[in-house]
Order: sequence, then C-alpha cells, then structure tokens
Amino acid sequence: MRSIWKGAISFGLVTIPVKLYSATEQKDVSFHQVHREDGGRIRYKRVCTVDGQEIPYSDIAKGYELATGEIVVLTDEDFEDLPLSTSRRIDVLQFTPAEQIDPIYFAKSYYLEPDAQGEKSYVLLRNALESSGQVAVVKVALRQRESLATLRVRDGVFVLETMLWPDEIRRPDFAFLEEDIQVRAQELKMAESLISTMEADFDPSEHHDTYREALQQVIEAKVAGKEVMAPAVEEEAGPAVDLMAALRASVEAAKREREGAPAKPKKAAASKSKEDEKEEEKAPAKRKARKSA
Repeated sequence: MRSIWKGAISFGLVTIPVKLYSATEQKDVSFHQVHREDGGRIRYKRVCTVDGQEIPYSDIAKGYELATGEIVVLTDEDFEDLPLSTSRRIDVLQFTPAEQIDPIYFAKSYYLEPDAQGEKSYVLLRNALESSGQVAVVKVALRQRESLATLRVRDGVFVLETMLWPDEIRRPDFAFLEEDIQVRAQELKMAESLISTMEADFDPSEHHDTYREALQQVIEAKVAGKEVMAPAVEEEAGPAVDLMAALRASVEAAKREREGAPAKPKKAAASKSKEDEKEEEKAPAKRKARKSA
C-alpha cells in the first residue's frame, strides 16, 4: 500500500505522527467507452461553452453558480488563503460509546500507521482506547475538506472513519410514514419467528459478488473465443499549431520529392561552391538513368 497523507494524531499534549492509507478498494470490473465497430477509445474534450475553445487543465478554475445564473470564479490562491487548522492534524475532540454513532454518518475508511518515533505513543493510545470500549471522535482535513471522523481499533491498527456532517444526512420524507398502518399481533409474531430462524453469526467470507464473477466469466469467454479487437495504436498529438505546421511541412516535402526537386531551406545560401554546382548538373542525368533501368 502507498500512503496518501501524512500528519499526526493530536491527543491533549501528545502528538503521534502517522501515515494514512486507504483501507478499502472497489473491485468493480472497469470499462472504457469504445466505438462498437472497431473498439477505438472515445475521447472527451474540455470545451468552453462561451468561445468553443478546448481548454487545458492549467486554465481551468472552480466556479460557484449563484441563483441568478452568474458564476463566482475561485482560484487556487483563494483556497490557499482559507483557514484549515486540521490540515496536518487529527484532532481528538472526545471519546464516545460506538453504539451512539449511527452508521449512516460513515463515509470512508483509512488505516493509520505510526512513524518510527511515534510507535510507543500509538500503541499506548490504541491499547487504552481498545480497553475503554469507546471510539475517539476527531476532526481531520483531507483533500481540502474538513470532516468529522472516528478512530477505532481493528486488528491492532487504528481505523479512521470519515463522517458526513449532520446537514448532509437526508431526512426520509415518505408518505407512508404519515399513514396509520395497522399490524396484527399474529403477523408480528410470525415475522419475529422468521427472523429468529434466520439468525446467524456474520461471516463476510461466505458472501460473494456473484454479478462481478459472472461478468468476469463473460469477458473470459469472449477472450477464449477470440472476440477481441486490436484498435490502432494512437500517437500522442502535439498542440494544434505544431500539428498544422508539421503537416504543412510534410506536404511541401512530398511535393518537392514528386517534382524531382531536392529539398531546399527557405533561405538559399548566398553562394555555391563549384563542386556543388557540378553535383546539381549531374543529378538530372542520374535520375534519367534510374528511370531507364
């Protein structure tokens, strides 16, 4: 694994330097958009809707749209000036029983590895947190976004679970919640009985992504049946101006070759030596001899 962030856990007067790693990865089968006929990749361009020009990444900024439709443009300098106190810190705010935190708040999981000089402090906090049965509620900034998070222990390692803010959780606004739906006692008892018969300890290894496995089998079958395409290898094109200049020069060179004239620089030399003049006089005779052969 490769660390994606370096910082420190700030716990009272204790600072524990750590490295952050993604704890999960998606196993989806990834696809490219291609032309059905020849398998060629479909490319997208970043085009400005005002002038129709293709825009390089260096000229792209972030724009916030107002209710009036107007745009406020924010540059990298605007973001650099924003106060972000937790840019390199994981600030411990409090300790809370894990069951008090609704899982709907959790967004993404990360592992924390201690630097060599912080290993003892890391193990001390880990053991104390594990024995308390609680989780640490922290605040951290990742990718220019400040989030609440929790620290818990899993397999001897701190897991940082970033969380959504309360105003990012949608309220369920469904009509049936306002209806007076009656459930008979016998029906409730039967449902509880069904739940009881299906109780089991959770073992994640018993569950598989059957759709992904079936999709992979379809791909493998197509490969075995030689149903594959080898689209032409694309050459990296330079800027449009350079490309046009290269094409123009190629056309001019092809015309000179077809007309039998040697390629000449745009500015002719001021004078030629006698040897050069003799070679030019011999050139037509050589070409005639090659044609007759």
